[in-house]
Amino acid sequence: MTDPSILIVEDEPDIAALYAGFLEERYAVDVAETAADAIDRVDAAVDVVLLDRRLPDGSGDDVLGHIREEGYDCRVAMVTAVEPDFDIIDMGFDLYLTKPVSRTKLLAAIDTLLTRSEYDDLVQEAAALASKRAVLSSQKPAAQREGNEAYAELVDRLEELDADIDDLGESLSTDDYRAMFRDLGEA
Repeated sequence: MTDPSILIVEDEPDIAALYAGFLEERYAVDVAETAADAIDRVDAAVDVVLLDRRLPDGSGDDVLGHIREEGYDCRVAMVTAVEPDFDIIDMGFDLYLTKPVSRTKLLAAIDTLLTRSEYDDLVQEAAALASKRAVLSSQKPAAQREGNEAYAELVDRLEELDADIDDLGESLSTDDYRAMFRDLGEA
């Protein structure tokens, strides 16, 4: 079995080298420093993309759009200094990490994303939405969240998904289940 493939999209060479150093022992690592380079490098063989939102030639959001439009079945973590806002709800990423990111946190994020790849689309959607809800819950006051229509739709969709995946939960190991859904209870 080959090592999972990680594409780091980061325009700061020192940060990209740091992340690569954290990961090279366990994963096949490639680095892109621009949006154009990332679009050229991402393909069906990539398992996880660590994506900065601010790139010198465009936005990480554009790279994410390309990944999803092309139908690549990779997990995407936004790893960025951009504080999250409600615009993240409609974005197709799986996890949002705010810099600085420690080695431990980066490795845990990749483990989570690779675990999510093992489950079906409903569980992947629930995990991504739960991550978005968790980050918004930690960054936005309750009054702002309660008054936001997109946030309310996110919560409603999570409740629908929870009902749909009850049966699936029985097939997961306890550790896998905890890793997948630790964010669900943080509302």
